[in-house]
Amino acid sequence: MELQAPFFTFNPKSYFYGKQLLELAQKADELAEKYPDLSILVTAPYADLANLASHTKHIIVTAQHMDGIGPGRGMGAVLPESIYQAGARAVFLNHAERPLQLGELVQSIKKAQKLDIKTIVCANSLGEARAIALLKPDVLLCEPTELIGTGQTSDEDYIQKTNHAIKEIDPDIFILQAAGISTPEDVYQTLQMGADGTGCTSGITEADFPAKMLEEMIEAVQRIHEERKEK
Repeated sequence: MELQAPFFTFNPKSYFYGKQLLELAQKADELAEKYPDLSILVTAPYADLANLASHTKHIIVTAQHMDGIGPGRGMGAVLPESIYQAGARAVFLNHAERPLQLGELVQSIKKAQKLDIKTIVCANSLGEARAIALLKPDVLLCEPTELIGTGQTSDEDYIQKTNHAIKEIDPDIFILQAAGISTPEDVYQTLQMGADGTGCTSGITEADFPAKMLEEMIEAVQRIHEERKEK
């Protein structure tokens, strides 16, 4: 499944799992079918990946991490071949809650590329974003660690500087800006400033009606797509 911009990532971390997560993933799947020009990614705990993949058709099921190892020894590690067989077609790497050393990150990106798993690699500063861009991830998530979960989004200056710096190194890298996203308006404004994609955790998981919030955020992405198409 190809990744195309604009895109939206629902990243419930470990807040949702099992039946509740599956129901939201199926809602996202309906929206992905309704808006075929958008890519919608849904992350899941490892134990839920296969369940989501077998009950959806249009979303990109995404793992929260994987290790750059091959089959064999590695007790407790996350085997790339295993998440691929479970149905994951994208993976987050180097998230602030699961950081990697440079050598580990290089190995994980190489394994993902070999298996055709899309990589969403996190960077918490402009300097780190520039360095990671040289590794040619599919997506660079530019998210200052101090803004995660605060409801405060990155300002326009930060978004434009990171967009420019990364595209200058590799114009094929998609840029995901998702710090502090908590409302559909945040989604709209962040994409309007030039990001290829955005996403959300707590704005959806803590909403009174998570499925409704998910739908409204994805509708905001669709608005951006329609505006870009008219230009």
